[in-house]
Amino acid sequence: MSRFPIKKVAVLGAGVMGAQIAAHLVNVKVQVVLFDLKAKEGPANGITAKAIANLKKLKPAPLGVAEDADLIQQANYDDHLEQLKDCDLVIEAIAERMDWKLDLYKKIAPFVAPHALVASNTSGLSITKLSEALPEEIKPRFCGIHFFNPPRYMYLVELINTPTTRPEALDQLEAFVTTSLGKGVVRAKDTPNFIANRVGIAGMLGIIGETAKFGLTYDVVDDLTGKRLGRASSGTFRTADVVGLDTMAHVVKTLQDNLSLETDPFYGSYGTPPVLAKLLEMGNLGQKAKAGFFKKVGRDILRFDMASGNYVAGGEKADEVYGRMLQRPAAERLALLRNSEGPQGQFLWAVLRNSFHYAAVHLQTIAETARDVDLAMRWGFGMQQGPFELWQEAGWLTVANWIQEDIAAGKALSNAPLPDWVFKGPVAEAGGVHTAEGSWNPSTSKFVARHALPVYARQLFPEKISGHTQGLGLGGSFETAGKTLHEDKAIRLWTLDDQIIIASIKTKMHAISPEVSEGLARAVDMAEKDYAGVVIWSGDEPFSAGADLQAMLPGFMMGGAGAINKMEKALQQVMLKIRYANVPVVSAVRGLALGGGCELAVHSARRVVAMESYIGLVEVGVGLVPGAGGLTYIARRAAENAALSTHKDLLPFLTEGFTAAAMAKVGTSALESRKLGYLLDSDVIVPNKDELLFVALNEAKAMAAGGYRAPHKRQFLVAGRNGKATIQGQLVNMRDGGFISQHDFHIASLIAGVVTGGDVDNGTLVTEEYLMSLERKAFCSLLENAKTQERIMGMLSTGKPVRN
Repeated sequence: MSRFPIKKVAVLGAGVMGAQIAAHLVNVKVQVVLFDLKAKEGPANGITAKAIANLKKLKPAPLGVAEDADLIQQANYDDHLEQLKDCDLVIEAIAERMDWKLDLYKKIAPFVAPHALVASNTSGLSITKLSEALPEEIKPRFCGIHFFNPPRYMYLVELINTPTTRPEALDQLEAFVTTSLGKGVVRAKDTPNFIANRVGIAGMLGIIGETAKFGLTYDVVDDLTGKRLGRASSGTFRTADVVGLDTMAHVVKTLQDNLSLETDPFYGSYGTPPVLAKLLEMGNLGQKAKAGFFKKVGRDILRFDMASGNYVAGGEKADEVYGRMLQRPAAERLALLRNSEGPQGQFLWAVLRNSFHYAAVHLQTIAETARDVDLAMRWGFGMQQGPFELWQEAGWLTVANWIQEDIAAGKALSNAPLPDWVFKGPVAEAGGVHTAEGSWNPSTSKFVARHALPVYARQLFPEKISGHTQGLGLGGSFETAGKTLHEDKAIRLWTLDDQIIIASIKTKMHAISPEVSEGLARAVDMAEKDYAGVVIWSGDEPFSAGADLQAMLPGFMMGGAGAINKMEKALQQVMLKIRYANVPVVSAVRGLALGGGCELAVHSARRVVAMESYIGLVEVGVGLVPGAGGLTYIARRAAENAALSTHKDLLPFLTEGFTAAAMAKVGTSALESRKLGYLLDSDVIVPNKDELLFVALNEAKAMAAGGYRAPHKRQFLVAGRNGKATIQGQLVNMRDGGFISQHDFHIASLIAGVVTGGDVDNGTLVTEEYLMSLERKAFCSLLENAKTQERIMGMLSTGKPVRN
């Protein structure tokens, strides 16, 4: 497949989805022009202008940096259709009305570039019917594209072809969506609601029905069907509130309008549940209306009571016996639930049985393979495992027989039997639908490997499907891949190519313990002797949640602050060893890089960062100051930036870094982390998390091939006692105004003292080692402070910050 560069995209429709798709395109540096109707009053682009302005206010934020909203070009259909000729991709995202979409296609068709791809963002309309309004020359370049809301954060994108879609066009779009937009692509068949919404909404309808059948409350069901069941933490009813009950009702109506008992044996379960109809009638559409299945009143969460039509006290939890059952291995878990006598256990078995039954019956009509269904449910509905994965893990034929028994007994949602391929042939012989060869395709009766597009060569260790390794990057698991050079309980040092050492931290949350520090130092020593560089990559999130506080406690209890001073100094020396290594050390950051994780990243020669990464110095939350060189980094970068400016006052360059550390600011995207100074312009932001290692390894190799040398150790200027006095004056105002506590004031004053260089004159030259000694002194003094000890113990016991 030849490379198909998409430089500019047109998004048609400035509604909720269209505007947010445009925002995400800006996040990944793709030029975008957003179209809508011409305003009847005021500026011609008033509709798009209002939508773009609203992007800055939305939560969760659709933009990595709010001011990037200004990069979205505004247009309307009356004046600017000529601009379509410059676009390589046109995404139509107007309201879910077939007639409106068809009218728009006729209008834009003469202006679409002869090479451009055209896609309709729809959650369930027939892509084939939509294509019929297009001229013959556009039909081969047209397909469906289904982003999930919110587009920036939801990983799943479904692509849907028509009988006239050219295969290369779909391949080109899949490559762009995967690597440039950072999404996980699943190809769906052109059926109502495609894969994820078809299975997911049917599942939610089933849960609502089973909830009523077993007499359970919505909060209990959410407790049972959230993290305990390996699904989204918001459970079922809270998820419905977040999505919007009107949106859910629209997807349900698509099933009702486009299917029948003749075409879908589960059609009888697609009726609008009475409780959903009642809430819609009341205008309680969920989170956006501040009331749905749940309603927040002050600090209390109330739940809707269908019998009375009112909201009543909520917060009820599931019986803990079922929580313990759900922690058991899959086979034992499902057996316990199926044999349970309590309504909560029977409910859980019914929910799982219904999901297995539905997925098996519909697999052939909605998807190419079982892999597509499982990935769609993971990526679109937050499941840890798709239905086929869990079924297979629990014992394929055993569970299949249980399901068939329930169908025969009239307990299932439909009397449709499981397909023959479930019980005999290759699936039964293999013990499931996922094998080393690939995943089951019932249309061809074969196990099929993942699409072998060139873009997937960039995903060395993508998400694994249980039992399926064929065609997934290098295959196998990163925990055992390559050649191990050193491994202990804290870290694994390994290589794929005998050029770059990969350092993978193994501790919980990839916390930086003394053993991790030793392992990182070992990696640098080994690389300087025999390799071209080091990449710090631990396979999954987070990059590192910070220093291991629990590992410090025994040392503090036995040796007091003196013992911690020694540990901190050792950690600081490792950071400097990484910074001044004779080979490039690249941090491949994904997810959280907080505290010590942030310090590890900023001392690396380069950072390769997944878009959805959250970076910051957050030690204030546990009553401490950054102690592994974070404050030294802030002071040094301020001096370096000031040296490049004609403005000779150092303090303005220091203010943002100080504020970020003192207020524990965290960049809520890689883009914002760059703005805060934790990433440099030379660092690489990668949209797709699964491409992180590939890019990081290539960065390290390129740096080495370019003759990388460590930076010179230099002294740099600090603002001194006068700079500290200026900062402290502002802190006094914040304390006296009630914005920060006395202890916050004390910690921030210590931070100010370090970043300004202590009790020295303005313009004094200092070394990193000198500032690190000030960090250690401040860090250790706080450890002996009772209020800091309260914060540390509170965080360790509850995981939440204590404000004191």
